[in-house]
Amino acid sequence: MNWIVPAAGAAALVVLGGAGVTWRALRRPVRIDTPEEVAEATEAALRGFAVRGAVVGADGQGALAMSGDGRVAAARRLRRRLVVREVAWRDIRSTAGGILVETNDRALGAVTLTGIDVLDIRRLAP
Repeated sequence: MNWIVPAAGAAALVVLGGAGVTWRALRRPVRIDTPEEVAEATEAALRGFAVRGAVVGADGQGALAMSGDGRVAAARRLRRRLVVREVAWRDIRSTAGGILVETNDRALGAVTLTGIDVLDIRRLAP
């Protein structure tokens, strides 16, 4: 009988520890993996947007896609979904940490492309 209390305590620690690991895994930000992923999502979300090139920030949290006719779209992960919005070139600016896109979209917010600079964007622009 003396072993029941320690065994119950150990079982509770295992269950709580496993829940903590699961909670951390769920809260971990999901990355945008490749420019191809951004291109597919952009073409699916925006009618007539034929992606010519795309770039993903170093941290995988934001991306830009450019079309052959000069249109540009910003992409960001919201939960497990990749959300894409067309933006104007004037909404894109360079910062010390990378590129910042002010989407003016309440759900999407600002999109940051860490480690990307103006030269990277110019290579993609038509």
